[in-house]
Amino acid sequence: MKQTSKLFELVEADIKSRRYGQQPESLYEPIRYIMAIGGKRLRPMLVLLAYSLYKKDFKSVVRYATAVEAFHNFTLMHDDIMDKAPLRRGKPTVHKVWDVNTAILSGDVMLIKVYDQFLDLPSSKLKEALKLLGKCAAEVCEGQQWDMEFEGRSTVSEQEYISMIRQKTAVLLGFSLELGGLLAGAPARDRKYLREFGIQIGIGFQLRDDLLDVFADAKKFGKLAGGDIIANKKTFLLIKAIEHASGKDKSELDRWLTTRRFNKREKVAAVTALYEKLGIRKMTEKKIDQYFQRGFGSLAKVRSKQRIVLGDFASALIDRQV
Repeated sequence: MKQTSKLFELVEADIKSRRYGQQPESLYEPIRYIMAIGGKRLRPMLVLLAYSLYKKDFKSVVRYATAVEAFHNFTLMHDDIMDKAPLRRGKPTVHKVWDVNTAILSGDVMLIKVYDQFLDLPSSKLKEALKLLGKCAAEVCEGQQWDMEFEGRSTVSEQEYISMIRQKTAVLLGFSLELGGLLAGAPARDRKYLREFGIQIGIGFQLRDDLLDVFADAKKFGKLAGGDIIANKKTFLLIKAIEHASGKDKSELDRWLTTRRFNKREKVAAVTALYEKLGIRKMTEKKIDQYFQRGFGSLAKVRSKQRIVLGDFASALIDRQV
């Protein structure tokens, strides 16, 4: 784990060194704010760990890894506006500290700065890297649009939901790993399997987040407990509950989904109890395990003995307790 600690320090140091811009201060301070409130730095770590399978000169590529982190935080800044989220990583969201218009504009310039960080890539890699970034960015936006459309629908299938979180969340992990391989000159075959590893565990991580929103300690999780339940958000848990509920359970669930005025604590407690009664927690845990296993199956096909470090890093995240 010494290597991962070293890489994390490199990522943090690079992020702290970046000003992103100077004036107007109100445009750039929100960027520095959201980048400074921490997180696992999962995506830049995946870039560097994938790179480490083939090369060790991490300092030469850390700026591209932190560009991916900036892109991720740009999506969070805008996502929080759309979700009307009050907290991000246990801190007030950008649109709460400043205002919605500032958060939109700061997010916009943040995306521009991401592309700026990529521009000094060697010409042999620049076109492919920007192509991969553009494809990933479009898919993230498509996933977010599907997520919003699902909120206006009474039913969403499991397949539709998995497709949505693949685009909205998982493809960015796949891109991070594929980018690391590209920067290191990895064979196309390995890059394909690295990408697939990222996508599969990314789906697993999002399903884990769905579970954590309901069953984790809110202080540890950094989000409002049961926020998805309060918002009637179409998570994997709710989709399966709608699918499996019948009789009185279905009536109670329907009542909570259609009632406009309610006590938040009471709703969270009632819906959580229904999830437990219907076995939704176990269903979700089983599905999470399936995606993690598929991901590690792809990683096993990567032709590098160093893949064990990447696997250990992912396993440590997977072992995070609900």
